Amino acid sequence: MLQSFVGIFLPFVGTILGSSVVFLLKDKINERLEKLLLGFASGVMLAASVWSLLIPSMEMVDNLKWLPACVGFVLGVGFLFLLDCLVPHKHKDSDCEEGISSSISDINKFMLAVTLHNIPEGLAVGIVFAGVLSGEVMMSVAGAFVLCIGLAIQNFPEGAIISMPLKANGMSKFKAFGYGVLSGVVEPIASLLAILLVSLVEPILPYFLSFAAGAMIYVVVDELIPNSHNGKHSNLSVIGVAIGFLLMMVLDVALG
Repeated sequence: MLQSFVGIFLPFVGTILGSSVVFLLKDKINERLEKLLLGFASGVMLAASVWSLLIPSMEMVDNLKWLPACVGFVLGVGFLFLLDCLVPHKHKDSDCEEGISSSISDINKFMLAVTLHNIPEGLAVGIVFAGVLSGEVMMSVAGAFVLCIGLAIQNFPEGAIISMPLKANGMSKFKAFGYGVLSGVVEPIASLLAILLVSLVEPILPYFLSFAAGAMIYVVVDELIPNSHNGKHSNLSVIGVAIGFLLMMVLDVALG
């Protein structure tokens, strides 16, 4: 339980550390660095979805190994799609945003978007640790911590990308830092809820794993990769994806 508690909060620590760069950097984050970091985050999440979620989901089933992976994956994608359409938030080129009340401030919409896209990460961590606590041989503590470390690494640039633009737009350093930190609070909450839910319905753990994978990949395809290709220097995001994917894959295989 103590290991699970530490693991659950590791990604949140990454967000806190990333948000704290607002106290160290004077100007907005460099555009080239932002593209590289967005690509890196995408690579980490893609590799984590495959090695930490989809593969364990299939290994837990004796027959029709592909079935839980496919069903959960589709449900995860569908869940994030519905949230994208129903929750008012800043989202470029979204057909679902039409008709949203203009009374909600841009900053609130921005924070809603960040919170929305942190939910699947929290679910993934909670579901993996639920597998560890359930005694599944396929789920090791080392493998669970690999996922947490990978997401913490991914959350560091995410925290910086949130807090730095807020500071550049005139917000105080402490307030910008606070908004960056708040964007990650949903992750440990989602993790705890996932552990509770899976403990009550343990036989469907493989479906939960693939559900988290589908939700995470939706975030990558719908948000991270498109944003990394806006404007100049989009080729740097491809390099970032390769680095993030390889790092997460090596960590998972070597330690998991």
